[in-house]
Amino acid sequence: MSGDYRRCAELIGEADGLLVTAGAGIGVDSGLPDFRGPQGFWGAYPALGRARIAFEQIANPAAFAARPRLAWGFYGHRLALYRRTVPHEGFAILRRIGERMGHGAFVFTSNVDGQFQKAGFASERISEFHGSIHHLQCLAGCHEGIWPADDFAPQIDDDECLLTGDFPCCPRCSGIARPNILMFGDWGWLSERSDAQERRLDAWLRTVDRLLVIEIGAGTRIPTARLIGERLPGRLIRINPTEPQMPPGKGVSLAEGGLAALRAIAGQLG
Repeated sequence: MSGDYRRCAELIGEADGLLVTAGAGIGVDSGLPDFRGPQGFWGAYPALGRARIAFEQIANPAAFAARPRLAWGFYGHRLALYRRTVPHEGFAILRRIGERMGHGAFVFTSNVDGQFQKAGFASERISEFHGSIHHLQCLAGCHEGIWPADDFAPQIDDDECLLTGDFPCCPRCSGIARPNILMFGDWGWLSERSDAQERRLDAWLRTVDRLLVIEIGAGTRIPTARLIGERLPGRLIRINPTEPQMPPGKGVSLAEGGLAALRAIAGQLG
């Protein structure tokens, strides 16, 4: 295994730009749930487990229309959780790796939690392709606006997963707002913010000659973050304790958790 870490250090030394691709697994070492399978999801949200409500059913705009206090109970709890979570040391290691390279680092993530911003990555170097829980849009779609959720302080009955306080409201129609997140069965998501982030990523990639992708905790269930590293030119370091397989000759695969692997890689860097 030490040879794998040395090879990772070599790949870092050869690269002039770092793309960090991340799924839910990167947050596990910060104490965040990754919702792997129904039992994992219901373990994190027992009220939804008792009602046999699957993740796909609550992470759905139809839930906001049919049971808005339950939907915002789930998303409000997550918003509060992400606000108080401290990103683990691995985020700082990734920042330092990016700082070694001429074109720095960019982040491409399916996560909506804002942990990369909280860890000090520049917001203009982050692409959140599923949106962000820290931004809102009108549930009724009365206008095309997206606005920060900073003024929304959710009051939640955690035992019942219900919002007990006021809903976040649309500033134009005063109706209920929803998170600016791409959900299941979602035809109303406003993608303009994420589209602009993706354009900045594409422009950055065109400046990089020797790309290195470090992928952490990106599984096959929602494979977008996983596939980008396989399809882009350049080398790939894949960090995944349960799904480490990767195309032959593409780079290095580490069957470990994100923080442990990043610490070991950092130990090989001069």
